[in-house]
Amino acid sequence: MSLRVLLAVVVAVLYLSPVTLNRAGDRTEETPGLSYVAAVYEHQVILNPEPHVPLSRAAALKHMMRNLKVYEEQAARAAEQGAQIIVFPEDGIHGFNFSRLSISGYLETIPDPLTEDWNPCTQPDKHNHTEVLQSLSCMAQRHQLYLVANMPDLQPCPLTSHPYLDPSHLPCPPDGRWQFNTDVVFRSDGSLAARYHKQNLFFEKEFDTPPRLEVVTFDTPFAGRFGVFTCFDILFHDPTVRLLEKGIRQMIFPTAWMNVLPLLTAVQIQRAVSLGANVTLLAANLRHDSKAMTGSGIFTPSTSIYHHAFHHPGEPEEGKLLVLRIPVLDSDWLATQKQAKRQGETGGKGEAKGQGETGGEGEGEPLSASLPTLSPNPSPSPSHFISSMMCDPFSFVLLHGSEGKLTVCDGPLCCHLRYQRSPQGGNTELYALGAFAGNHTANGLFAMQVCALVRCSGSEVSSCGKAVEEAESRMDFRLEGKFGTRYVYPSLLGSGMVVDRPDRIEKTPDGRVTMEHSGMTVGLVTACLYGRVYDQD
Repeated sequence: MSLRVLLAVVVAVLYLSPVTLNRAGDRTEETPGLSYVAAVYEHQVILNPEPHVPLSRAAALKHMMRNLKVYEEQAARAAEQGAQIIVFPEDGIHGFNFSRLSISGYLETIPDPLTEDWNPCTQPDKHNHTEVLQSLSCMAQRHQLYLVANMPDLQPCPLTSHPYLDPSHLPCPPDGRWQFNTDVVFRSDGSLAARYHKQNLFFEKEFDTPPRLEVVTFDTPFAGRFGVFTCFDILFHDPTVRLLEKGIRQMIFPTAWMNVLPLLTAVQIQRAVSLGANVTLLAANLRHDSKAMTGSGIFTPSTSIYHHAFHHPGEPEEGKLLVLRIPVLDSDWLATQKQAKRQGETGGKGEAKGQGETGGEGEGEPLSASLPTLSPNPSPSPSHFISSMMCDPFSFVLLHGSEGKLTVCDGPLCCHLRYQRSPQGGNTELYALGAFAGNHTANGLFAMQVCALVRCSGSEVSSCGKAVEEAESRMDFRLEGKFGTRYVYPSLLGSGMVVDRPDRIEKTPDGRVTMEHSGMTVGLVTACLYGRVYDQD
């Protein structure tokens, strides 16, 4: 049995086995010395001011080349800092808010690299109208980078370029073609390595859902295998969990994520999935303040670097490059490198200079033993109330005093909290413990079970669950729930969009998940155990 097959089996049962994460380490040993340099770029996208008006191919190219010029500059900067792979965001080349007709000038037909070897930079005449692909290919070749970007793809209907896709799964669109939101991956020599069509669209009327699910991976010489998915995909079983079931632990994530407090800001969900799924996530978001788009990062189970922009009057709205050396997590690739251990990182690139805020994953002590232990089945706390959080009716109980124990239930889910609170400057901030088990129905339909400790935005109970970015109260806590799913993603969000790594996360075979943290340096905004019940979607 190969190590990758073995790892796939381990991942499949991971959430059913007792697992503990401590702040000082990952649940899986990472081989010392085998690492690579990754870069992500948060792009301040240059938009078409009239996206619903169709453009000629020449006008659309002129627009896209403005964004590609920025990509070229950032790829050069990343390469100078030793990067071996760079990820650009979803919609970063062409923008968004198109109609199916108005995006037509932006479309290129992207060949399937599973059936055709092609280097657009060295073979520009092999396919017509592929100027963007050629630009990206030459960029990767020029800077000797693996490069991931997102662009719109046109495929004939039926989809003849991929023999494994059955177009009968979905009817052919009336205009006789498929239009896909597409990630493309180029090797450092400029050849096309992978193509992924986004599965879970988010109000993207210009694009089609692929007629068949695509689970896309690609191999690199410096870190082994990576998986690819896009934006809204991160909340769904397909293709994200399917990649995990294949043993993939290094994920590429282009996104155009609109931040939604208090549970689903960009860096919050990125960090949560990295921890909960035990993977590396290279996440590149757009920067667009009017859409609340910001938040990118390089996350591993043991370390991170990330950026979340705050726009203040008079300050420029600009992009951000993040570069970080991180450990290789591909078990098969690590096995092949045993004979080369202690030779340092492959790829011959130098040390990286990290930029942006670091994730604060230092050594840490367990939560103080002076806090009382929760009883196995504590009774629900009195005076619970219902308040809407992100359009879902959460059951809440308020925190009172500087320490205590609380329980709140919603249907089959009970959430338990013990806490010690350290208000700063005598503030009277209101906090609540919330539980929700059911179907989320706003901006997508999916089943979830969530335990969340949140700062309320005001002094009234009706403000609990509303968006808030700042907090002063620091909290030592243990948050626990017994979930009906093994897919639970932990997150810890502090004042000013600081994403911290919990001191300890424990999962037991009966579905109990515990998160502990102490010694916060900023006030607590949200501590969350976000469970997805995929089989009830």
